[in-house]
Amino acid sequence: METEELAERVRAGDRRALARAITLIESGRTDHRRAATRLLERVGTDRQALRIGLSGTPGVGKSTFIEAFGTMLTSRGMRVAVLAVDPSSARSGGSILGDKTRMERLAREPLAFIRPSPAQAELGGVARRTRDAVALCEAAAFDVVMIETVGVGQSETLVAGMSDVFVLLMAPAGGDELQGVKRGIMETCDLILVNKADGDLAAAAERTRADYAGALRLLRRREGDPEGIPAALTVSALQEERLDEAWERVRRLGDWRREHSHWDRRRAEQARRWFEDEVRQGLLARLSADPATAEALSRLGAEVEAGRRTPGAAAAEVLDALPPLSLDAGGDGD
Repeated sequence: METEELAERVRAGDRRALARAITLIESGRTDHRRAATRLLERVGTDRQALRIGLSGTPGVGKSTFIEAFGTMLTSRGMRVAVLAVDPSSARSGGSILGDKTRMERLAREPLAFIRPSPAQAELGGVARRTRDAVALCEAAAFDVVMIETVGVGQSETLVAGMSDVFVLLMAPAGGDELQGVKRGIMETCDLILVNKADGDLAAAAERTRADYAGALRLLRRREGDPEGIPAALTVSALQEERLDEAWERVRRLGDWRREHSHWDRRRAEQARRWFEDEVRQGLLARLSADPATAEALSRLGAEVEAGRRTPGAAAAEVLDALPPLSLDAGGDGD
């Protein structure tokens, strides 16, 4: 299928075409990368979805929550895309990619699209091409795009850099659990949802919610947040309780940021970071692909490993050998 036809089918909301387009952008082949760039240019940026970043500790019930939350949204007529990032093996590089299996009910919904992707060696709990996948889902006219990260920690705060609202899922626990949550992710999340607030865990969940609410009040008020954000709520994904309240908080926050111009500024800042990340990744790829540079990296790396050179001095030698970059100030060269 030609890139132009694929772009048209994506914009028409064809889920098979969307899956094929994401496969293309995830490919590392040089010809596929060129085609992916053309595809992203062709689908455009005129459509926007509400991007919800989701992170949480292992065992918190992220898949159960996403399925219940997504099904609630589709029952209201909204089109929901889920980009679930699975951890990759450090040894083999493989991933189980089991999120679609765990969300069987949502996967059958005609208004839903679920795409698991391997994190591979990427930090931040998201796959290398998650931003591109989000752009394609928006082009396909989805109303909500949920981005599930592989875990919770300092590096997972990067998902906040590609979402409009960042939600942190937590389980009922004691004070040790609160101490284990990194301050960085607490400072970037917009909403903490204490899941499994049902049955015997209901009381513990409420105590945990109160603990997190107290911790959030100690943080400095962020620019671009209305009163009461960030907030902490209890939910039960299993019993599908208080999900509507969580959605109202998310929706109202998104609407508030739109009305007060924070939405456009966040999107612009995210696009700038996306561009800079692409440049860095592209430069590293070109360095690795150049035989002379690859040989120098191998030689200098061995000297650093043997203790004959310091890492800084070896890196400076590589960088000093690179030719200066010259770009036409006009941008397109015409």
